[in-house]
Amino acid sequence: MDMPVQQIENRVFDDIAIGDTASLSRRVTQQDIELFSIISGDINPAHLDAEYAATDMFHHIISQGVLTAGLISAVLGTKLPGPGTIYLGQDLQFRAPVSPGDTITATVTVTERIPEKHRLILDCHCINQDNTEVLRGKATVQAPTEKISRAAIALPEVRLLRHTGFRELLTRASQGTALLTAVVHPCDEASLRGAVVAANANLITPILVGPEAKIRAVAAQCNINITGLRIESTPHSHASAARAVALVRAGEAKALMKGALHTDELLHEVMQAQTGLRTGRRLSHVYVMDVPAYSRPLLVTDAAINIAPSLEDKLSIVQNAIDLAHTLGIATPRVAILAAVETINPAMPATLDAAALCKMAERGQITGAILDGPLAYDNAISPTAAAEKNITSPVAGQADILVVPNIEAGNILAKQLTFMAGADAAGIVLGASVPIILTSRADDTRTRLASCAIAVIMAAHV
Repeated sequence: MDMPVQQIENRVFDDIAIGDTASLSRRVTQQDIELFSIISGDINPAHLDAEYAATDMFHHIISQGVLTAGLISAVLGTKLPGPGTIYLGQDLQFRAPVSPGDTITATVTVTERIPEKHRLILDCHCINQDNTEVLRGKATVQAPTEKISRAAIALPEVRLLRHTGFRELLTRASQGTALLTAVVHPCDEASLRGAVVAANANLITPILVGPEAKIRAVAAQCNINITGLRIESTPHSHASAARAVALVRAGEAKALMKGALHTDELLHEVMQAQTGLRTGRRLSHVYVMDVPAYSRPLLVTDAAINIAPSLEDKLSIVQNAIDLAHTLGIATPRVAILAAVETINPAMPATLDAAALCKMAERGQITGAILDGPLAYDNAISPTAAAEKNITSPVAGQADILVVPNIEAGNILAKQLTFMAGADAAGIVLGASVPIILTSRADDTRTRLASCAIAVIMAAHV
């Protein structure tokens, strides 16, 4: 059955008498307050920090009172007089604080009519659910003279993107000693600025490895202060990668950070049998993602290094991600082995690999986590989707780690989450003797800092 369309209708000046009244109630949410701050540009902590608001009651009353005044405007514009009303002025007093969860009822009452200008003066009054007065005042409006009746326009859905996970990572990482990091070939603005910003945040102590003249030219052109930073001069990007790895082997650096060179150039030197940083475990990449719509950090692997991993490769990929999850504080991560379907199909190798990996975990070949698969993406992250398909699993609907079948799937998934779901994606390479910070030219400052923070936490965990 179709839902009835809500009508919105005004009252013209001639039909309004002194004493006429109208009310509107609304429950105030934290999102209402945050939206007000976004629209107004007002970042007063009284709006956004509950602890501060509790100690600064004067600003708390004003900031939440502005929202209440908006409710008065809604009554005037939709009920009395309604559509066509012109709001001319107001004199309001904010009497008590309004907090998220309060239900506010706004009431306007006509106290004076000015016929020659079709103006009304209305008493304005707001109370909360405890009948406490939170606002009192007067409003002056010009009432409409023509009848308006039309379907109410639905308000757009608004969602705020909150990135709290990376903030916690940065706080945790910045409390320790800055990590000596060889920044490999930082010869463009993005990589050089990223290294300096991370240094200023007390995350890394960068060693700039690359052509000194080019690094200094970029710094001058882009107004990046590299005063006091050590520069290891090299002739080209291949030499930069080799020298950075040598610094790690000599104990002069504890991490690598990719700059303006191809990933395979850097990893070629890392993987050298005699001069590299191999550990016996396969290298793999993990995106640690802060997805606003997901309730926990989400690790996606491998979306950057292993193109078409074999079952043996996937064993290392999974174990690397589990170990990283432990380092980040996830005691028993839930690992979803992704495929296109949640049933085992001999014609789909990804489903066979998923089943085998789960059996390996049962036999102790993979440790420290709960595995399940094959799982389709929706079943891995949505409890509703898992329930609809009658999937009973400790992983389905609440995965911490998503293991993709190949690099194409991982790359598409990570970029979809980033560009369509508003996720931040910090990148790290695992399996070498030190963390390798892998950033992209498109990464913003928060993502670059988060990638460095992960490396700092990993290094401290060894």
